[in-house]
Amino acid sequence: MPTPVSPALEDVAPVVRPDASASPRLDGAALRPPAGKAKRARALRGDNMGMAPWLFVGPALLALFLFFGLPVAGALVLSLTDFDIYGIGDAGTARFVGLRNYAAILQSAEFWNALGNTLYFVVAGGPLSVAVSLGAAMLVSNRLVRFKPFWRTVFFAPVVTTIVAVAVVWRYLYHPRVGLLNHVLGTEIDWLGDPAWAMPSIIALAVWKNFGYNMVIFIAGLANIPAELYEAARIDGAGPWARFRYVTVPSLAPTFLFVGLLTMIGYFQLFAEPYVMTQGGPLESTMSVVLLMYAEGFRWWNMGYAAALAFVLFAIILAATLVQMRLQRRADA
Repeated sequence: MPTPVSPALEDVAPVVRPDASASPRLDGAALRPPAGKAKRARALRGDNMGMAPWLFVGPALLALFLFFGLPVAGALVLSLTDFDIYGIGDAGTARFVGLRNYAAILQSAEFWNALGNTLYFVVAGGPLSVAVSLGAAMLVSNRLVRFKPFWRTVFFAPVVTTIVAVAVVWRYLYHPRVGLLNHVLGTEIDWLGDPAWAMPSIIALAVWKNFGYNMVIFIAGLANIPAELYEAARIDGAGPWARFRYVTVPSLAPTFLFVGLLTMIGYFQLFAEPYVMTQGGPLESTMSVVLLMYAEGFRWWNMGYAAALAFVLFAIILAATLVQMRLQRRADA
């Protein structure tokens, strides 16, 4: 059987190697689906994702609209009328008076006296409350302090104590003859009966009652400050005051803004403390804007005037909040 002859090298067909430069690139564009399918997929996925959040927040938004939005809108309309006790039986007796209630507020000596008392309470009590809260937070967060949960509970207890129970105790403390405060100081000051001392007494009560809430917020802010910053300051020779000034205070800037805004807004709404302690006296030295609004609306039944007072107070709080936020931004810059 004859042996097959191998073909010559030149007769063999050359192996064609694909040109790398001519091969298609498998980049992102080649792997993408067609534009029409991608668009339909995004639309379908967007529809599904768009409905789910509304199903979760819908009931809460509905509740806010029914129990917050509608009452606020109703109060705004009410502030433009002369609605009073007679309007409760017959709403048709209420007349639209426009901005007459707001003009009467700005011309009222009682309002300006109440606003001055409220500003005094905010300016004097607000910084004092923040300072006491920060001091308590730093004391509780100190590494040398033992039984920290116990002290946090003790300092926070006044926040959850009812104002009526607190008022009963503090009225005995402030009693001019048998009060503990006069006994310790050796004086006979009528703390709640003297116009010069009534508002400072209310401020002391409010600071003691509310500082625990801000203390918890400051504790969380102090826990977020890196320990390396204190260690570096200590190595550089900084003492306790320098570490507090150049490490603690700048690191707590966002916390100060949050606590300051909460305290200011809450103190502008001063009501419970003077209501249960002094009823706005003596000589209206503790009459606040909210207490005046309560008296006009629920004692004298001037509902339209009281609603206008509420919106005037809202405008004042909003303006004060914007000013404080701008000052904080300038300080940070």
